[in-house]
This record gives sequence, structure tokens and C-alpha cells, in this order.
Amino acid sequence: MERRLPARPAFLFFPRLFPRYNARRKSAMDALIEYSPSLLAGAWITLQVALLSLVLAVSMGLVGAACKLSRIAPLRWWTALYTTVFRGVPDLVMMLLFFYGGQVILNVISDHLEREMIELDAFAAGVLTIGFIFGAYFTETFRGAFQAVPAGQMEAGRAYGMSGWQVFWHILFPQMLRYALPGIGNNWLVLLKSTAIVSMIGLADMTWLADQAGRSTHQPFTFYLAVCVLYLAMTAVSNQVLQRLQRRYNVGVREANV
Repeated sequence: MERRLPARPAFLFFPRLFPRYNARRKSAMDALIEYSPSLLAGAWITLQVALLSLVLAVSMGLVGAACKLSRIAPLRWWTALYTTVFRGVPDLVMMLLFFYGGQVILNVISDHLEREMIELDAFAAGVLTIGFIFGAYFTETFRGAFQAVPAGQMEAGRAYGMSGWQVFWHILFPQMLRYALPGIGNNWLVLLKSTAIVSMIGLADMTWLADQAGRSTHQPFTFYLAVCVLYLAMTAVSNQVLQRLQRRYNVGVREANV
């Protein structure tokens, strides 16, 4: 039997008969090429926000996990309040509260000191807000990972004469990280997506730049699609890094065959 190729739209064979479609396609590509340097610069800002927020969130997560596992009751209460509030309030609402509420506080301070008005930087506000929000999630991730390490291994380290810091660095932390890596990877990917909300406070990240480019060229779909591709590229690279870390910290561990 003769094999037929699938039918193609007529505008692919007769472009002169469909000038409006081809002009639209060409203008979309030209606009994307024209604004690509701005989108890449915005992607770099997005990556900076994500990485700095990750450092802050991990630091707060470690401190929060230590407080939740502490024998001091007030530390446990305040940490429980922190994780409840920051996990319960939507990210966008928290971002707006940090940005506009922080500006109000700075205005009061500048008026009290009789100095010029201090403007809150959108980049700093975005990093602090995302870092505090995901610090609450990392607190629970690290708390569960610390509790998953057998207590007998720390006792064995102390029996060998190790100090408390040596037991933490050589025994507790590497094993805790093995249990925490899946949760860390999940939190990081969600954090990376959440960086898009900084566009709501005027930070020129790639989402904000894509919105401005779409408004000026009347082609928002083209630029939002480009942002999707950039976020997916960051996610693909992140998955590769996380897989290598999991192989590194799972050395010598056998997985049960179910």
C-alpha cells in the first residue's frame, strides 16, 4: 500500500497566500530575539533571588530544627508559632506584607530620626520573604531527618572520645542529610517557582520583564512561553545536581527491593 504523508496546513506551502499569519509568526520571533537579552538578565536575577533565599532558608531550617528538638520549652513554642504562621499564610500575601509593611516601619524610623525616607529594596524584600517562608518548611524537613538518625550512633561516637561538634559533623550531619535530601530537593524546586511572585513588588526578574515585553508587543503568550522554558531548564539542571548529591550521600547504603 502506498504510504501517504499527513496533510499540512496550506500556509506552509503557500506563504504568499497567507501573509497575515506569516507576518504574525515572523513578528513574534523577531520580538523574542529582540527581548532575549533582557529575559536572560531577568533569569540571572531570578536565580540570584532563588540561591540567596535557599541559603537563608537552610540556615533558618537548621536553627529551627535545633529549637524544635530542644529541651527548652519556650524555644519549641516560638518555633512552632513561626512554622505555623509562615506555612499557613499564602506566599503572595506574605510578600506584600513584608514589602509594604517593611516600608511603613522604615518610614516611621526615618521620621523618628528626622532623616530622609529610606526605601525598601525589592530584591532584599524578596529574598527575606522567600527565605523566611521556606525556612519554615526546611525546619520540618531537618527535624524529621535528625530524628531518623539512630541515637546509638551518636552514643558510639561519644564513646570513642569525640566531642559534640565532631559527633555532629562526622556522624549526625551526613546521615541526616541522606534522609533530608528528598525533602530538600522538593523544597528547592517549589522555592524556585515561588521566585515569580517577586514580580508583584516591581523587581525586574524574568517574569516581570516578560510581562512588560508582552504588553509592549501585544504578544504575551510568546514571552510567557519563553519564561516557562527558562524555568524548566533551571529545574532540569537542579534535578541533575540533586541526583548526584543523593548518589554521594547514599554510598554504602542498600535499598530494599519491594
